[in-house]
Amino acid sequence: MRKFLFTLTLIAASTTASSHEYLEFDELMAAFGADLESVEITSQEVSDGVYVLFGSGGNILASVGDQGTLIVDSMYAQLVPKIQNELRNLGGNGVDFTLNTHFHFDHADGNPLLSSDGAWIVTQSNARRMMAGEHPIDLVDFAYLQPAYPRESLPVITFDDHMQFHFNNENIDLMHFGPAHTTGDAAIYFRNANIIHMGDVFNAGYPFIDAGNGGGLDGMIKFCKSVLNTIEEDTAVLPGHGPILGYEDLSLYIDMLETVRDRIVYMIDAGSSLEEVIAAEPTREFDDRYGDPGRLIDRAYMSLAR
Repeated sequence: MRKFLFTLTLIAASTTASSHEYLEFDELMAAFGADLESVEITSQEVSDGVYVLFGSGGNILASVGDQGTLIVDSMYAQLVPKIQNELRNLGGNGVDFTLNTHFHFDHADGNPLLSSDGAWIVTQSNARRMMAGEHPIDLVDFAYLQPAYPRESLPVITFDDHMQFHFNNENIDLMHFGPAHTTGDAAIYFRNANIIHMGDVFNAGYPFIDAGNGGGLDGMIKFCKSVLNTIEEDTAVLPGHGPILGYEDLSLYIDMLETVRDRIVYMIDAGSSLEEVIAAEPTREFDDRYGDPGRLIDRAYMSLAR
């Protein structure tokens, strides 16, 4: 009987996205508290010719040099003119390559405009597949139906587990360690500048796990551990959102994820519902550092119970 009741609970919880009406894009921005018209794009130099651009949506890592301009992620379409202007201020003249850490709108909606201006789009294979179709994204409190990108702006280069770029005297590794935040995440390592962009597998706050599109807490942990074993102790670690962090921050983040995972798994094995897991506060000692855990607990529960 307990197993039967738990199964009913899981089925009910798994239909969260369908229980929401999908927000239109403008409604989504309002829900995030984002006013894209007023957003300013700022940049921080990491090393000669390598910069991080901050604005709204996912952070951008950029290489500007004699061979052209390469960026990692593209924020929102509405911000592309501001991004291009900031890149020109840094010495760039048009974007030649856009590498995406994953398919989500806040990291890739600039792709169509950049592609129409001549940029080549590069992603992990599963990310391209996701970009080619529409997909519901369950953000727990609300949901968004991310539309398919136009065929002409889909990635023209993909990889499965690993590929390299040699551009502007920079050795760039694109690495996929299995499903994590989504089904098609990529960590992108500028080895000479010694900075790695991890997309939303790693964030300054609690992560969002897109459990409906291949993401899972176990995969997040595996991915982060694989990155930690790849980088150096002095490597700068760029989260999908937030300031530039480091090796120790990533290590602490993994410890947090493992502790939360173990607690939730223990309760799932005991037949606990999502509401009971939330009430048990499995993130309690980490909340001061990472913020509101509601979205993490909900999506972690779904991925682990699945």
